[in-house]
Amino acid sequence: MLGRPQEIKIILSKDIKYMRHALIEAEKAKRLDEVPIGAVLVDHKERILARSYNRIIHKTDPTAHAEILLLRKAAKKIKNYRLLRTTLYVTIEPCIMCMGAIVHARVARVVFGAKDIKWGAAGSLYNFADDKRLNHKIEVTGGVCETECKTIIQQFFRKKRV
Repeated sequence: MLGRPQEIKIILSKDIKYMRHALIEAEKAKRLDEVPIGAVLVDHKERILARSYNRIIHKTDPTAHAEILLLRKAAKKIKNYRLLRTTLYVTIEPCIMCMGAIVHARVARVVFGAKDIKWGAAGSLYNFADDKRLNHKIEVTGGVCETECKTIIQQFFRKKRV
């Protein structure tokens, strides 16, 4: 008797390349004592449109997540709020707020490092990417550089608890 089919995860070398850029951004957040989440947005020609990292504390802004700041920068850069044919790389699975904004921005693909079982809206807690009630579907790839992404955030919170 066959069991459930195994999920096949195909990780492209370009996904690893851009996730490493997102990890650099996460390190910037860590140096500011912010939750170390970093993000990079890449267009269909594989050009980086924007990069960002969490700055909730420094901006005194609950919406200053890496993804939100990144979407704002990219939209301003291309002079369009629709970020069609783009891929967003982020070290941790986007939350409800961020996935909502990603859907509105019409991002084509989200690639994340580690799951967020408490807030994740790209498959862990909710799945906005594939919600049939929404007018935009997003391709999602998780687990890219998962160990590195998970480690940076776990170390940050361990240090906070000491």
